[in-house]
Amino acid sequence: MLVDKGIRDTGRKITCHWMAFLYPIFGVCHPATVKILLKSSEPKNKQAGGGYFTLMPWLGDGLLISDGKKWERNRRLLTPAFHFDVLKAYVPIYNKVFDIFLDKMEEATSGGKSTDIYHSVGLATLDTLLRCVLSYEDKVQEQGSKHPYVNAVRTLTHIAVKRMMEPWLHPDVLFRFSSSGRKFFKYAKFVHDFDEKVIKERKQALAADTSVMSKRRLDFLDILLIARDEQGVGLTDREVRDEVDTFLFEGHDTTASSLSWAIYSLSKNPEEQQKVYEEVTKVLGDRTHVEWSKIKELSCLTLVLKESMRMFSPVPSVGRITTQEVDLDGFKIPANIEIYVLIQALNNREDLWGDPKIFRPDRFVVEPEKDPYSYVPFSAGPRNCIGQHFALDEQKVALAKLVQRFKVLPDPDYEPELDLDLVLRSQNGIRIKLEKRL
Repeated sequence: MLVDKGIRDTGRKITCHWMAFLYPIFGVCHPATVKILLKSSEPKNKQAGGGYFTLMPWLGDGLLISDGKKWERNRRLLTPAFHFDVLKAYVPIYNKVFDIFLDKMEEATSGGKSTDIYHSVGLATLDTLLRCVLSYEDKVQEQGSKHPYVNAVRTLTHIAVKRMMEPWLHPDVLFRFSSSGRKFFKYAKFVHDFDEKVIKERKQALAADTSVMSKRRLDFLDILLIARDEQGVGLTDREVRDEVDTFLFEGHDTTASSLSWAIYSLSKNPEEQQKVYEEVTKVLGDRTHVEWSKIKELSCLTLVLKESMRMFSPVPSVGRITTQEVDLDGFKIPANIEIYVLIQALNNREDLWGDPKIFRPDRFVVEPEKDPYSYVPFSAGPRNCIGQHFALDEQKVALAKLVQRFKVLPDPDYEPELDLDLVLRSQNGIRIKLEKRL
């Protein structure tokens, strides 16, 4: 894989991989070349065969995929949805969701059993988003894959990734008539119908009682519906739907990856886990509810999370396509060429990190400040992740509650097999054990 090559050739700033000997795909894996691409306004590669085209029938043209003036306008309109005052109101939801998650984990690991946490973490992060985005609560974690919305999102993600690896299904006409395509569009219709129903009902409620906004917590959908640009024009119903679907997809799967690897990292590094436990005990005392004001005091936990995202980048790479010739460290890349920022490779370069395979959170404190483009777990530049503070706060709440209640232990018979996909997974799951603290 392209990312594997980038990791092996850590002395390089640019890598090249030929797709079926037909055309080249480039990768950048050094701060000097990463900076050039991420600071540019080059669009996402959403043409047939590009890194994002299989998601478009589901996610539409939301922030993840759109570009140009549309992206600039909608990014401005969505920014208020991630203001600290809005995020603060979500913290009680994080606590409720992960109380359910921890109860499920206690049952799954009773008697010293090892368990694969990835699926359960993913259900929890999706549960969080449905509650925060749509104020939707329907026992998502309890029903698991049996829940129709959960099943639909999982199926759409799986088919979209699978289609990327099957060039014969890249043409839309062939994909639509394939068994995978029929299933994909069936579930996409279910998700779209669900979203549109919720959006329609919310618009009617807001129109009937304009004071409702001051009577309850605003969710993501409320803010999308009231957003207006400089001309007083808001988002269309289709744009609202695209942004809802984009945030539900991006926010739950990438956070599930990050949080799962952080839990695994705690299990493999007991000394660092003990530091986090002592900090959580000091900050929270006997309280099991993590308050907004306490999150910023969890500095040791934050360092652990940063280091985990360095070693296990939730999004291994992000892609762009050139619209004009780009100079990368003296190498001329012509227009209409795919270039990927190899985040996993960048975060594991020996010339940047010295000992990248060693889990060492204090590297983010004691080492001289690096080029800001040497560590980009949420991308960087104008298209950095708009929801990164949402994701980080959610994970900090989850990890604080976890270490307060359990000691996280490794499974001695397990080693992960990295799967560098849209998000970083493990081909054999992510397994740990839990021991309840006295």
